[in-house]
Amino acid sequence: MKQEEIKKSVRDGYARIAKITGSCCFSSASCCGSDQTVDIISRDIGYSDDDLKNAPEGANLGLGCGNPIALASLREGETVIDLGSGAGFDCFLAAREVGQRGRVIGVDMTPEMLDKARQNARKGGYANVEFRLGEIENLPIADNIADIIISNCVINLSPDKERVFQEAFRVLKPGGRLMVSDIVLLKPLPDFVKASIVAYIGCVSGADLRQDYLKAIRDAGFQDVQIIGETLFPIQDMVSHPAAKDLSVDSDMLHDVAEQLSASIVSIKVSAIKSIQRLGS
Repeated sequence: MKQEEIKKSVRDGYARIAKITGSCCFSSASCCGSDQTVDIISRDIGYSDDDLKNAPEGANLGLGCGNPIALASLREGETVIDLGSGAGFDCFLAAREVGQRGRVIGVDMTPEMLDKARQNARKGGYANVEFRLGEIENLPIADNIADIIISNCVINLSPDKERVFQEAFRVLKPGGRLMVSDIVLLKPLPDFVKASIVAYIGCVSGADLRQDYLKAIRDAGFQDVQIIGETLFPIQDMVSHPAAKDLSVDSDMLHDVAEQLSASIVSIKVSAIKSIQRLGS
């Protein structure tokens, strides 16, 4: 698949998700076609009842594979950038931590998601949060302004992850932190899965091998790159992803994929630092 084809398919898939209630990029049990609610799914991946209560209604679409805010150690007055901010859930949680002296910028390439996020910001009265249209490979943000960059199950969707981490390094201040939750592979995927747009939208076929993902972060200039948490990804959730229904994909094929890949895909939480010594880079 060509990069532009991938981006268009991902954009179209998540535009549809923005128009429905909930989604299934990651959960312990699928929110599509089951009794699980988005709130239950979110608790399973690390969000607290307080988190769910304090975000505007409609901000949490159940799209994540972890809770980067819980591990980010945000401080009052900091500037936070969220790569692939969706309907704004993590941005609103971050805004609570950094306070009115802080600033949160969400970047997303899907206009429908941005519309939803901005509506949620207005509903919740979030004056310290803004949302910008843009690709995470080319951030619409100036150099050296962020104290921390977060992302939740989004970088795996990019066809150019090296560029994403280079951009993250660029916009971070020296001494700034990276804290991401994402999907990686323990072994290569079969070719027919790698070629599947539905598997891509479902956060699977675009994922890198774990060692390659970490190498891309280091190659961008980050130091102290660490995996601080890792769990198996329940691949059966891909079968119920709403995009699969929208694209009329053969469900038997997806079930076969899920069986084959059940122990090959993990969700990781990764932290890294832009060293102060790299000020001139």
